Amino acid sequence: MASTVREVPKILVVDDVEANRFALRNIIQQLGYQPILAENGEQAIKVAQRFDLQLVILDVAMPVMDGYQVCEELKKNVKSRNIPIIFISAFDNPKDVAKGFEVGGADYITKPFVPEVVKARITLQLKLYETTRELQDLNRKLQISVSEQMKRVEREKKNVLYALLRVARENSAYDPKHMERMSRNCRVLTEAMQLTLDYGSRISNQYVDTIEVAAPICDIGNVAIPTSILQKKEALSPEENLQMQRHTIVGEQILQDVDVEDQNNAFIEMSRDIAKYHHENWDGSGYPSGIKGDEIPLSAQIIGIISAYCALTEDRSYRKAFTQEEALEIMKKDSGVKFNPVIFDILYKIKRQLR
Repeated sequence: MASTVREVPKILVVDDVEANRFALRNIIQQLGYQPILAENGEQAIKVAQRFDLQLVILDVAMPVMDGYQVCEELKKNVKSRNIPIIFISAFDNPKDVAKGFEVGGADYITKPFVPEVVKARITLQLKLYETTRELQDLNRKLQISVSEQMKRVEREKKNVLYALLRVARENSAYDPKHMERMSRNCRVLTEAMQLTLDYGSRISNQYVDTIEVAAPICDIGNVAIPTSILQKKEALSPEENLQMQRHTIVGEQILQDVDVEDQNNAFIEMSRDIAKYHHENWDGSGYPSGIKGDEIPLSAQIIGIISAYCALTEDRSYRKAFTQEEALEIMKKDSGVKFNPVIFDILYKIKRQLR
């Protein structure tokens, strides 16, 4: 099996004194690394942008730009900010050494330098740099792995929720295509709202995608409601009505239990709002909380109006489906009562796009 060929580390030497540059070049070559020489700060900055460097050996006392200034410039740039820098200087005052570390230097060697010391410092910094890069690469791979696992977990959560939802739909004797209609019509309405002055700033593309997936979840709480109530052809008694209304609380609790990690998942958060509040009315006469107007989450307002439209235009155990015109006329009477009148007006304008 062929071994991976590792690239020879490139080390930039920056010094305005030719003898120092050549001495450092020889040390680097003895270590088996590739030296690149620059005689001033301006050249150093250009070289750092051109080559993938593993280390910079930088003199402090240089004309025009001293080593500290060069270091600061290198640290400002994305390409060179993580390259370790070893300062070499005749200044051995503790303040000078401290300044080297303050501006981002990784090490500081005083002149006249001892070749064996320079070799040891170079070897150490290259090992640290390589280890850091390996850790960064490992962290990046770990983040990708965690992200993929989280996506898989979220897919599994959705699969569980949709399985429960299919049970709820069957118990309610809904049209088999009810979920598809809910999703599509919610997307159409939300996209139309996104183009208006009233809602354009509140509805992002991600919001549209999320509500399309979350829409059918609204009645997931029906799994806890007796089939005899869900499929009853006569009017419900007051007691049965109270039982029926429980599906909003049950639905929210199911979604709360699914979101045990409390990870601020947009899909789960919106689904919880929808499940709990989609039967609230614009005038405050709905359930379970009796909130009104824009106290009702926008997603629940959208689902409430689409749910009503889909229910009216589908067969139920107690009646046949209404035509679209009949359904919209019925809903028009509830605009401003059950439904946000602005959203109903938008719905009416795009009626030809609805299924």
